[in-house]
Amino acid sequence: MGNLVVSENVTLDGVFQDPTGDDGFKLGGWFEQISDEDRAAWTQVEFAEAQASAAMLLGRRSYQWFAERWATRPGEWADRLRALPKYVVSSGLDDLRWTNSTVLSVDEVAALKQRIDGDIVVYASGRLVPTLVEHDLVDELRLLIHPFILGTGERVFTETGDLQRLRLVEARTVGENLIQVIYRRV
Repeated sequence: MGNLVVSENVTLDGVFQDPTGDDGFKLGGWFEQISDEDRAAWTQVEFAEAQASAAMLLGRRSYQWFAERWATRPGEWADRLRALPKYVVSSGLDDLRWTNSTVLSVDEVAALKQRIDGDIVVYASGRLVPTLVEHDLVDELRLLIHPFILGTGERVFTETGDLQRLRLVEARTVGENLIQVIYRRV
């Protein structure tokens, strides 16, 4: 059975919006402000996560963002992402230009978890994550916290309808200024 893992980069105040500054958010580009040492440590964590994953689950916008940047990129990390099965929750996407990609509905995610053995990682899918939480499909949260407070912007967690109980399984420093916290569903 698959383990659905949400893996997000967030600021201290929980904002995930526009970390690279590509979307025009007035405080976007905060990811670009980390030091070279922190970026190298972040890269190691993210690459190891990709290596250990069995599949990716993405929303339409995140899929398009990743496909545009990773489909033809050279290197081991890009090769690994291309090789992973990618499942895209979308009702209107028909251009699956990234290899090993399949469209599915939210209603099919539970069945996907039954079919996949290993971690199914959800990256940067801010609209999808609250839906997955609301449907009680998330098994683990991996948050990489960046040392910024924006005070505004889209946050990973919006209204979920019910209290979600989690337990901390790991907290560690990544580089000099980043913290990764990992929580699992109780």
